[in-house]
Amino acid sequence: MKILQNKMLRRQFLHLAAGAAMLPVPRFAFAQAYPARPVHIVVGFGPGTGLDIYARLIGQWLSDRLGVSFVIDNKPGAGTNLATESVVNAPPDGYTLLMASTAAFTNAAVYDNLRFNFIRDIAPVASLTSSAFVMIVNPAFPARTVPELIAYAKQHPGKINMASGGTGTVTHVAGELFKAMAGVDMLHVPYRNDGAAITDLIAGRVEAYFIALAGAAEFIKTGKVRALAVTTSERSAAFPDIPTVAEFVPGYEASLRNGLGAPRATSADIITKLNTEVNAGLSDPKLKAQFADLGSVTVPMTPAEYGKIIVEETEKWGKVIRAAGIKAE
Repeated sequence: MKILQNKMLRRQFLHLAAGAAMLPVPRFAFAQAYPARPVHIVVGFGPGTGLDIYARLIGQWLSDRLGVSFVIDNKPGAGTNLATESVVNAPPDGYTLLMASTAAFTNAAVYDNLRFNFIRDIAPVASLTSSAFVMIVNPAFPARTVPELIAYAKQHPGKINMASGGTGTVTHVAGELFKAMAGVDMLHVPYRNDGAAITDLIAGRVEAYFIALAGAAEFIKTGKVRALAVTTSERSAAFPDIPTVAEFVPGYEASLRNGLGAPRATSADIITKLNTEVNAGLSDPKLKAQFADLGSVTVPMTPAEYGKIIVEETEKWGKVIRAAGIKAE
């Protein structure tokens, strides 16, 4: 009899244990357990580039806060499309993230037959920074202000050579937006990269260039180039004496925006946890100062707010690109 009772109790225990194993795990438990191993942040540019540096700064912050390594994976190529596609196809478990830039907002219109839709396939995680382009010219160029450049361009249509880091790049479309809004005709001269473009501008082979402020800062300070205006709606704290383009061309605005994304089906709890930790970093005085040294301001947002920016910027730049007839070469 006792043996029979023991067998019955054992069967009851096994039945209860099996049932318990099938119970759903509370959602907060997933968030608490994450991350349990290294997280990879994929960057569409090579080591040492601005986006790579931003990724390493926020990656170090997240590593310190969450106790696991955030590893930077550089996957340059096809205007950041290779990096984006690799994240789109990654498991949606929070262990593969994308360091997104303004290129993600322009590529939909620049490239035909992309195998992904950024808005549909990438979930917004967190906004990081916003920074300016700066309109620079060779010091020998006769125009010293934006109004003088506009007047010169109208007197000499097609004679100003406007450099870019490549056809369809953000440096190109920022210049095309200026051309359209200022009503001027400048000749676009694409280069393979920003370094080659600024080298030729300093040498006087091209006259004008819209470049990320961080990339031109030292050349501005040393007088190797002349800065006419920054492209953001407000002046840069790092260069308060440089006016904005909008002071002369009302409504003009072009910003470099960076943020983190993840595969679309990533858990909302994981996204919320990452967003909370990123925003804590963006409010940290030391990390804010590091971004400021790179010419950027931190822009904390909720995932929904960042998602709205992605849609708005994609629509804005899409109109510019289609109007200018820009296509990747």
